[in-house]
Amino acid sequence: MIEIHPCADEAEERVTLEIYNAVWPRDALTINEVNSFKLSTRDYVDYLARVDGDVAGSGVGAIRPQRPDRVFALITVLAERRGRGVGSALYQAVSAWAAERALDRVETWVEEDDAGSLSYAERRGFAEIERNGRMVLELASVDEPAIEPPSGVEIVTWAERPELARGLYEVACETYRDIPGSEHERMESFDDWLAHDMRGSGDLPEATFIALAGDEVVGYAKFSLTAARPTVATHDLTGVKRAWRGHGIAAALKRAQIVWAKQQGYERLETANELRNEPIRRLNARLGYRPAPGQIFLLGPLAGPRR
Repeated sequence: MIEIHPCADEAEERVTLEIYNAVWPRDALTINEVNSFKLSTRDYVDYLARVDGDVAGSGVGAIRPQRPDRVFALITVLAERRGRGVGSALYQAVSAWAAERALDRVETWVEEDDAGSLSYAERRGFAEIERNGRMVLELASVDEPAIEPPSGVEIVTWAERPELARGLYEVACETYRDIPGSEHERMESFDDWLAHDMRGSGDLPEATFIALAGDEVVGYAKFSLTAARPTVATHDLTGVKRAWRGHGIAAALKRAQIVWAKQQGYERLETANELRNEPIRRLNARLGYRPAPGQIFLLGPLAGPRR
């Protein structure tokens, strides 16, 4: 017997997080990151699935302000509970939740090396819309590089210059939509962007690096950090204003991040770049990053009626 219900409290949310971390250890999170994500959404639901009373899976549905025309869903089923209809039941539940909110499309992701999940989604009408290849740098394999920003540009941290938040936002407004696959995303207001993108539980001002030309913020790069993976620092955004691209600013920002991560004792850096974003992938390769399985983003319909 499959039983599906929304999480009643944080204790059940922690159970669904344990399921997620068990199935997706390469993207493990803490409850703090979950709560930060929830606060960034317009609406959110977290379903817990049981089979004959035993925990079996979870299903998250979220409406994000950047893509309000669809529900973002992530269906997770424990390996030993697969093949019993749990994933389909969770898909039905998230679809019903989306339909109540007048949405008829579902966005999700699967890992590149998870052929079973990809096949499951494709059989239900999902198609690839983005592919974010992961790239990894083992910090023990590289020495601390010289940061070497171009002439007239200095690299500082946001912790050193907290008054530069508006300048960071100007860079974000110009660069977010230049990322392949994000051309039609809606930009949040300054206050919402600051709360959701820059002040989440994994965002640290001292781990946010700013390229400054005089008084103008011309680029920035930041990490996303989690206690669930204490030896790994994940790159979030590396963005440079269009007029300043091609001068080595992104490379200087990346090198500053490598220096900081090594000095803080991190063992690995990870990033995920859309495969069409060739400039940043080439830069990462020059700095020593190597490919690893990433994520395939898919868009598809709501679940049809159960038969």
